[in-house]
Amino acid sequence: MHDSNSIFSSLPAPAQQWLEELSWEQRRYVLSLCHIICAMSPDSQAAFLDEYTADGLITRIIEDTDTQQRVNFHLQNFHLDITLSEDLLRRYIRQFYIHSAQDSRQQPDLYLESALKLVSSGQQLSEVFSYVLGFELIALIFRMSWAQHERLYRLQRHQYEFLQTYVQPVQHAHVINSIIVPKDEGRFFARRDYYVQIPNLKGKRLEALVIATFQATVLCSLGSSIIRHPNSFQFDYDYIFNDSEDHALFAEDQGRFLPKA
Repeated sequence: MHDSNSIFSSLPAPAQQWLEELSWEQRRYVLSLCHIICAMSPDSQAAFLDEYTADGLITRIIEDTDTQQRVNFHLQNFHLDITLSEDLLRRYIRQFYIHSAQDSRQQPDLYLESALKLVSSGQQLSEVFSYVLGFELIALIFRMSWAQHERLYRLQRHQYEFLQTYVQPVQHAHVINSIIVPKDEGRFFARRDYYVQIPNLKGKRLEALVIATFQATVLCSLGSSIIRHPNSFQFDYDYIFNDSEDHALFAEDQGRFLPKA
């Protein structure tokens, strides 16, 4: 529980002064707004915050041209046809609000807290770029076949950590949502059938799967690490999406199942 002194002390000094100078009638308006926002659903909060803060946030975000250029570079490197337009950033700000709210589970106050941090902190604004990059990369991994997953994590310096943190959760989501169904994994032809299957995922379903599988903080951390340290993540499009690698793999596996002479 917070007492009134601790609540006021957590505010920026100009905000404290502004609140203290309000008349009683104006304070009633502030209290009413606080009550209404806290009673809203996450979606309603997001809609309100989008309307009330998005224009100012967008203006401040696009002023960070250096980070924007870095994110655009990585998106192009991933062969993603995405441009960080104002409309796209606005959509991602709203999605970030909703995602953070879902992560908070039984702590809805953390939802509004994440929005307030974006409004008041330049450092938090950079999280929007990190979130966009992390989300788009994970969405790409969701659209990869398991054979492509294998080639992707082989490129990483810390293969086991990457496999556990990102690849396995994606594959688990594939299985429990019947997107890819492994059958008779020990048999070559069965393995070939599911291992090279390209998931048919896009739009709202893909977005929902990413949000349900990974917390917003995980996506922000992934995006931030790539922005700050480009060599922390290795990506070779031609190698990952080279089907001939699959043919070589299956030829090797098939040899194990062929009868010996």
